[in-house]
Amino acid sequence: MSHRNPDRSEVAAGGPLDLGLLRTFLAVHRAGSFTAAAGLLGLSQPTVTSQVRALEQRMGRRLFERLPRGVASTPVATELAAEVAAPLDELAAVAERGRPGAGAPAEPVHLAGPAELLCARVMPALAPLVRQGVRLRVTTGLADDLLDGLRAGQADLVVSAIRPRGRSVSAVALMDEEFVLVAAPSWAARIGAVQAGDPAPLGEAPLVTYAEDLPIARRYWRHVFGARLTGQAAIVMPDLRGVQAAVEAGAGITVLPRYLCAAGIRSGALVPLLEPDDPPINTAFLVQRSGATEHPHVTLVRDVLLREARNW
Repeated sequence: MSHRNPDRSEVAAGGPLDLGLLRTFLAVHRAGSFTAAAGLLGLSQPTVTSQVRALEQRMGRRLFERLPRGVASTPVATELAAEVAAPLDELAAVAERGRPGAGAPAEPVHLAGPAELLCARVMPALAPLVRQGVRLRVTTGLADDLLDGLRAGQADLVVSAIRPRGRSVSAVALMDEEFVLVAAPSWAARIGAVQAGDPAPLGEAPLVTYAEDLPIARRYWRHVFGARLTGQAAIVMPDLRGVQAAVEAGAGITVLPRYLCAAGIRSGALVPLLEPDDPPINTAFLVQRSGATEHPHVTLVRDVLLREARNW
């Protein structure tokens, strides 16, 4: 079936779309499956399926492609979700205010992720939401620990540097982080030219990293130089912002995500030692529990992050 966007006159010819069908559609779009959406809505899975089919028939367009596990939104569904999400969320918020105890502040959104990405990108994107009454409780840590906390109900959303496994959580790609080999200008001058496939010029430079096993640097050496990184770090600090500060002060060399060191490169405090055609890239994911009760502010935070991350 064609994925041509529906003409508004075609939809209007049969009258307005049913809000209940749109609400069910949006839950499926966000959850990625009929079963998970049914849990969010308090409906049976057959009911959700029939409502989505009714909306597809009403619009004359396919909204979801059925997969072995769950569904994938078609371009028509993605555009429709972008159009209806904010109004439906606002209606949900109004409905919540009519419930007993609605005068109390909204429940906080519990967000977790790596400290560096949260500080550099996530918090600036979410700060304006405070004016809309959103409250945030933010936790930092390692991906495996944070994902375990998510499964245990300790977080609503997790920004994860690894793709989670299992049906208990659902994940969507948030951004790609590119890794850059950098040093202060003084070390860059001492090292000289560096070529892909030949790490020899780096042999005497002290390495600064965030963990003893050198995970980011080892990956960079393997991907760019085709070599195994050996030796020990001169400085280990479990925060990439501290690693960057040490390198800017002349401690040695390191590998950093570009989003973190871009300002230092622009200012001249850091110098890229190599700009390979195919740099190492890691994908960060935005993760939440499958079937969790949908909270309007959790939805708002998630949608803002997915939108803003397009420019990260």
